Amino acid sequence: MQESDGTAATPARIMEGEETTMGGTADAYLREQLEKRRDELKSAISSPAPAMPVSPLLDLLGEVDSAMQRMEQGSYGICEGCHDPVEKDRLLADPLTRLCIGCLTQEEQRALERDVELASSIQRGLLPQTDVRFRDWQIHYQYHPAGLVSGDYCDVISPSTEDGKLIFLVGDVAGKGIGASLLMTHLHAMFRSLSGAGHDLEKLLEIANSVFCESTTASQYATLICGQAGMSGEIEFVNAGHLPALVITKEGVEQFGSTGLPLGLFKTSRYQVTRVQLDPGDSLLLYTDGISETRGPAEKEYGADGLARVAGERHGWPPHEIAAACIRDVKNYSANARQSDDQTLMIIHRADVAGSALND
Repeated sequence: MQESDGTAATPARIMEGEETTMGGTADAYLREQLEKRRDELKSAISSPAPAMPVSPLLDLLGEVDSAMQRMEQGSYGICEGCHDPVEKDRLLADPLTRLCIGCLTQEEQRALERDVELASSIQRGLLPQTDVRFRDWQIHYQYHPAGLVSGDYCDVISPSTEDGKLIFLVGDVAGKGIGASLLMTHLHAMFRSLSGAGHDLEKLLEIANSVFCESTTASQYATLICGQAGMSGEIEFVNAGHLPALVITKEGVEQFGSTGLPLGLFKTSRYQVTRVQLDPGDSLLLYTDGISETRGPAEKEYGADGLARVAGERHGWPPHEIAAACIRDVKNYSANARQSDDQTLMIIHRADVAGSALND
């Protein structure tokens, strides 16, 4: 998806302006979540044979009704202890939250910390190997969350047969914190499940989008690039509302923008495949907005052009060296300021010699 200025409509851009208010997409999502919980509770209470005692269900229903009443009165999202705003990511994870972190007991804070650490551990365990080789393909990625958990999505899926295609994905889900990490985990499981069915890319993305729409709410979506690397240097990929992909050849760097809407917006979305041929030494570079939207001292964004400049000067270099140079340049551009968003960068490189068997 493109904005009026031609830039990709990433989750960070769409969610911009909602950090201190509960309006817009965040408010619509929370209202939808509360209404969904209310309907499910009413259905469970009215069931001829409830799966659990009715009393706790009625208590939960009362909490949901109270939250919706506070939303109507404009007091929803305000801590009942200190009257400051409750952290948005905590509300997105649990719409019934009524206290900010500072007003939790020490025991409650420790339990929350344990939950976040567990989510972080699970998320790290889902990442693929940092360096993958298959035939003459080499893939390397750098994955740097801004906090313990990340909303960036990164995966490499090996083919089931020697003549199969290597699948790679880089994406960014809407929101931040544990809620975003849960969506990332959902994407990981979904594509891992669908990738073995033998669908072409158009069909794979259509099915994934349909499943994502059915299993998430209206405000949950993800931008991503999903691609396949073939046997003779051919690469095909779909850009679903994500930032431009960069193809680095000896002639220069070419940018390939979005060809479809993010996953999760419309169930009937269709996706167009981009096909490129990489010669030995050429690379495809994918990244998330935590890199391109890094700001320098003058508050100007680093942008895709910054990556194109650094990667273009290093055509033919091993992928891990290209990635390291890009990340180093981003840090220098921001004067080593504290990282404010998740950063992921992946290089799909065609080597000069045949690669070894896949390392996984």
